[in-house]
Amino acid sequence: MIPRPDVVDYFSTTVHENNEWSPQARRHEARQQGSETVPQRDILVIIPTYNEAENVETAIQRVLAVLPDVDIMIVDDGSPDGTGEIVRRISANDDRVSLMERTGKRGLGPAYLDGFAHGMASGHTLLIEMDADGSHPASALPAMLAAIRSADSVGGVIGSRWVTGGAVVDWPKSRRLISRGGSTYARVMLGLKVRDVTAGFRVYKASALQAIELETVQSQGYCFQIDMTRRMAANGFGLVEVPITFKDRVAGTSKMSKAIVVEAMLRVTIWGFERLVGKERGRRESRDAKRVVEQPSAVSYEKHEGWS
Repeated sequence: MIPRPDVVDYFSTTVHENNEWSPQARRHEARQQGSETVPQRDILVIIPTYNEAENVETAIQRVLAVLPDVDIMIVDDGSPDGTGEIVRRISANDDRVSLMERTGKRGLGPAYLDGFAHGMASGHTLLIEMDADGSHPASALPAMLAAIRSADSVGGVIGSRWVTGGAVVDWPKSRRLISRGGSTYARVMLGLKVRDVTAGFRVYKASALQAIELETVQSQGYCFQIDMTRRMAANGFGLVEVPITFKDRVAGTSKMSKAIVVEAMLRVTIWGFERLVGKERGRRESRDAKRVVEQPSAVSYEKHEGWS
């Protein structure tokens, strides 16, 4: 077995408000004492699926061929095409693969949030987002993992189509326009430096995810990726973009829809105006504070009996 990579150990500092050790910290202590079974693998690859029976097995094989010492969780929204049955068959013979089954199409964002919650509760320290359709090259994962380990300040890594060295293959011009236009609009409205804001191929540190209030995330579709980007930036975590070659799916049907695009545009516009209003409020408060400091005190005191 390949040795586990060196990762930032944050378990010993994770405490609940009532001063009881969190489940993660208890697992860490048990690991040190050798008294509890804990995950042997620190990396969890989360792959959301809906009707990906033609792709899911290949996706799993490609990840494990590159990173044999990771766990893979398929989060399936009750696919009627048998995706769940395929994953159950694989997981029965490979303890690295597991299936989380959900009822109904609940969306991309909730799928990743459920995967994050499971991964952090299980003690995984690095969590990977990845599509099942083959568009995200598993061959880029070693470079992405190296990037996220490059500095403590790095909270996440993005497999990017729109940086130097990145590319998109087999996409129609309409999809390119939507993707690049959406990223540009989000960057301008939200003041982000990331080039590929909507990218869904990512690696996060669990410690960073714990800091950004995931319980308040409400984004459903691909807008979820924009939401995560702005939250990471607002909390001071660095995001590194690693160039990838993105290929359009060969089998199955894209989940992109007008509703997903509309949700992203509306949410980004609202967040953008909230950002601008917040900046203006901050400038006004700064000016008001400066005036208070510069003005002489207008307070007068009366001399009462007994004062010297």
